[in-house]
Amino acid sequence: MCFGKSEANLGSMTIRFDDIGNRLKAFRIASGLSAEEVASRLGISRTALYRFEKGEVAKIDTLESLSELLNVSVPTLLGVGVEYISSAVAYFERLRQIEEASEHIIVLAGPVSFLLASDAFSETLEEVLAESIPVGAAGQEQAQSIVRDLIPILRKRKDNWHRRKPGLLNLISGAEIDRFLRNGLVGRLDLPNDVLVERRARARAEAEHLIRLMEQEPISIQIGVVPGTLPHNSFQIFRQADRKILTLSPFRLGEQPNVYGGIAMITSAPEALGLHEGTVENLWRRSHKGRDAAAFMRDLIDRLPD
Repeated sequence: MCFGKSEANLGSMTIRFDDIGNRLKAFRIASGLSAEEVASRLGISRTALYRFEKGEVAKIDTLESLSELLNVSVPTLLGVGVEYISSAVAYFERLRQIEEASEHIIVLAGPVSFLLASDAFSETLEEVLAESIPVGAAGQEQAQSIVRDLIPILRKRKDNWHRRKPGLLNLISGAEIDRFLRNGLVGRLDLPNDVLVERRARARAEAEHLIRLMEQEPISIQIGVVPGTLPHNSFQIFRQADRKILTLSPFRLGEQPNVYGGIAMITSAPEALGLHEGTVENLWRRSHKGRDAAAFMRDLIDRLPD
């Protein structure tokens, strides 16, 4: 079976081949294999593999071979139902791909949204992720490799954000911001005291960066600070010209970071989207917004111990 068009219908389901190509690329990057290595193992040319990754051609027998090599199911590559992702590298690469075609993004992802974070946050992030790896833990070298592979993907996400400026609604937990300010921008809590002092200062600077955004109220950015806690797993809703996409993820950046374990999910199922959109509407109604949100954040900062 071979597909050569941009999409095909299987019953009531539409398969988009540009998406298949994007998934192939994401899982290939996460595998640590180069395009040359994958092509060699499959017995095809590198040019043919790049064509697959662009969604120009997809042969089902090649997809089966790729799924076995990359340790991912064919249904996930095809986007049938829910796309399950156990690799943080593959997940953030998929986010990068999805964001490139998104007109509006809803984010519920810890106290700091990476897209809205300051440049200083991005500069510190690699250090924070690296220090979150337990010393002497099994798989430490692999975990360090994950961090190295993630950083270029995250930089591309940020560059795309600055270039395209899609609309963004970001929901933040007041309780998580408070904890973030008290613990600091750290990968773990057992750091030397002088380092903890510096990282608390960095967390405060990040909160003040968000306060400035709230006070300026840029036309394309909405930030809501919700009193109390939010759902632990983060989710994002992407609105594109012809569809909506929901992502749910255990992976976190910055505060209590996790890029080493868990299963992320990506779906366009109407029921899942409807339920999560309803959650967003409820949280947005009871959140502090604009200058009220900025005042709420400043009060959290003022309550910090000297």
